[in-house]
Amino acid sequence: MSDKLAHILAAAQNHATQVISPNVDAWNATGAWPRDASDLAGKTGLTGLYAPEEWGGQGLSLAEGIQVYEQLGVGDGAYAFALSMHNICTYAGCGYGTDTFKKNWAKDLTSGRKLANFALTEPQSGSDAVTMYTRANVNGDGTWTINGAKAWVSLATEADIYFTVVKTSDATGHKDMAMIAIPADAPGVSFGPRYDTASYNFLPLAEMYFDNVVVSEDNIILPIGQGFQGSLMAIDIARVSIASGCCGLMQAALDTALSYAKNRKMFGGKNLDLDGIQWMLGEVATDLEASKLLYRKAAEALGTPEGPLMAAHAKRFVPDAAVKAANTCTQVLGGMGLLQPYGLDRLSRLAQMLRIVDGTTEISRVVIGRALQKRAAGLPDLPVPKGFGEADEGTSAVAAQ
Repeated sequence: MSDKLAHILAAAQNHATQVISPNVDAWNATGAWPRDASDLAGKTGLTGLYAPEEWGGQGLSLAEGIQVYEQLGVGDGAYAFALSMHNICTYAGCGYGTDTFKKNWAKDLTSGRKLANFALTEPQSGSDAVTMYTRANVNGDGTWTINGAKAWVSLATEADIYFTVVKTSDATGHKDMAMIAIPADAPGVSFGPRYDTASYNFLPLAEMYFDNVVVSEDNIILPIGQGFQGSLMAIDIARVSIASGCCGLMQAALDTALSYAKNRKMFGGKNLDLDGIQWMLGEVATDLEASKLLYRKAAEALGTPEGPLMAAHAKRFVPDAAVKAANTCTQVLGGMGLLQPYGLDRLSRLAQMLRIVDGTTEISRVVIGRALQKRAAGLPDLPVPKGFGEADEGTSAVAAQ
């Protein structure tokens, strides 16, 4: 581990224990994004993880920077998720944005003075991202006029700029897609009512509307024809980032259960002395270690041909393990696990949310299933034992009758 990565991970751990954990319940009670907290995150280098140093970033690789969300996830998974999306957008802007865009926005984004988020999903389409109705018309002066709507926009009303995927024609498919960064204060940008969420109420989520919004061509992040593939890469990064954050969530749940069980008296001893409790928490501990190995391997594969499949494996396995961990640790506390001060109910809801965002568990299974089909096609056919073919034909004949 490099000294820089060690420093950043220590900063993330400190941010989780000193800033997030003590305040997350108050954030949820007020229902407001803690801008002072994300400002602090920016000052400690957590908002420009993958951006080049020349633009104020940390210059970490994806495999290095994604480990930050494991630390932040100990404090809160939704907070870690929001910062992960900001970092993905900052990475895209600093890596693929125009020189003018980088001059105007890069250092504000890497420092956290301004926040960014990603807008892909639409009200009528979630997993089916190609079915998109947000349109950008290219004007004679090079500007783009955008009309349409996005759904499930994180940091709605709070981010300063939204990296938005659009179609530039009515043609079917994705070859006309592009990504353009739309400032929140651009005329014609508006937001719907905030979604009513339970355990991550401080993270504003809402629909976003574009009514003849005009944006400079300087804000084009990915040109026409590259928007869809760029979005897939962003989603792969997001999926592995979510898996990282889920590991932090699992650690928080496990530590809560251990802290309780080591002192809870029962049957003449302590809960943690009981085989049943040890086995329950031991399974959580094994799932946590397996999850860490999986997301880190997936992070190393990002940007390679194996990246999408490894991201799918991480997104399928780790959030499921987090849901199981939160539920198991709640069970260890018994009735006390239902009380808000212990935080396990919040962790259970967060784990469920993280199973869904940026590709549901079922979509990950589809990606994995298609990869298995390709692998199967390259394998030799197994010989059918003599007699089995005749039996199959007979069964088919009977079924046909």
